[in-house]
Amino acid sequence: MDYQYPISHHWSTEEIVDVIHFFQSIEKAYEKGIERSVLIEAYRRFKEIVPGKADEKNICNEFEEVSGYSAYNVVQKMKQAAPEEKIRI
Repeated sequence: MDYQYPISHHWSTEEIVDVIHFFQSIEKAYEKGIERSVLIEAYRRFKEIVPGKADEKNICNEFEEVSGYSAYNVVQKMKQAAPEEKIRI
């Protein structure tokens, strides 16, 4: 990983850690797969920190620009997956 995660200076240390955990979950979905329940938990926490759709889109687009991983594609697959399914892109 040769990039920095998009973060806001308005977030607390705990929130930064949780947002980074969400982005690491996206990476995991691309690299080896991740359990849907783990991804849902990370996404729900991310949405508590970034509740607005526009902010979510901006942050996820920043992440995609630097990493090449689309959070949108992973979240869409997560929403369509069966409860115990492993998410892999």
